[in-house]
Amino acid sequence: MKLTNNTIFITGGASGIGRGLAEAFHQRGNKVIIGGRRKALLDAVVAANPGMEAIELDVADSASIDAAVETLLARHPALNVLINNAGIMPFDDASGVLDDAQTRTLVDTNLLGPIRLTSALIEHLKRQPEATVIHNTSVLAFVPLAATAVYSATKAALHSYAMSQRFMLRDTSVTVHEIAPPWVDTDLIKKSGDPRAMPLDAFIAETMQGLAHDGEEVVVEAVRGFRANPGPGEYGLFNGFNAEMTVNPIPV
Repeated sequence: MKLTNNTIFITGGASGIGRGLAEAFHQRGNKVIIGGRRKALLDAVVAANPGMEAIELDVADSASIDAAVETLLARHPALNVLINNAGIMPFDDASGVLDDAQTRTLVDTNLLGPIRLTSALIEHLKRQPEATVIHNTSVLAFVPLAATAVYSATKAALHSYAMSQRFMLRDTSVTVHEIAPPWVDTDLIKKSGDPRAMPLDAFIAETMQGLAHDGEEVVVEAVRGFRANPGPGEYGLFNGFNAEMTVNPIPV
């Protein structure tokens, strides 16, 4: 995708990867609008980046999506890039009884949120000379972390949806890209400085380089083996990865 002269809406843009992407695009002269639930955090990011704007949005709430889209398009009719970044990552235990409310919120946020928001904006994007949709999934879409079974499943589902959407838009002005991050040291789980987590600035730099090359997927070099793992022999890496994470779990 082109990295300049865009009008970009990024969900979950007040922290973590979302804020990192928002600031990287802002520094390249794009018009960036961030969306999120926490007004105080949105205001802080906007204050730190003059010219950036914010819209309150809860992607788990369809009424909030409708209201945000109406405001977004009224203020920014040149919008041509949507980055579906917002997500949550609670831990669970698929060997026991799951918290139904938590599970529903996770699916609404991580899967239905991007689907609903893209659906609400897709006809507008198709009218633009060049437009882009970016879905932020996870390397766990390909090698699930058993301790976050539902999260991993939502990311696998979003990967599948992105593939279908890309095919269906193949003859339009809209391209569909996927970012599949590894464990990045943000507050999605708990920012801890764990050496196994990729520093945010390094992840953003490598991801921006990947987006510039216009590939369908952007996967940082450190986890390309995980992306390539699915297939008849996938359980070897999956079992080894999860055994290691059981012995040395992610700090929460």
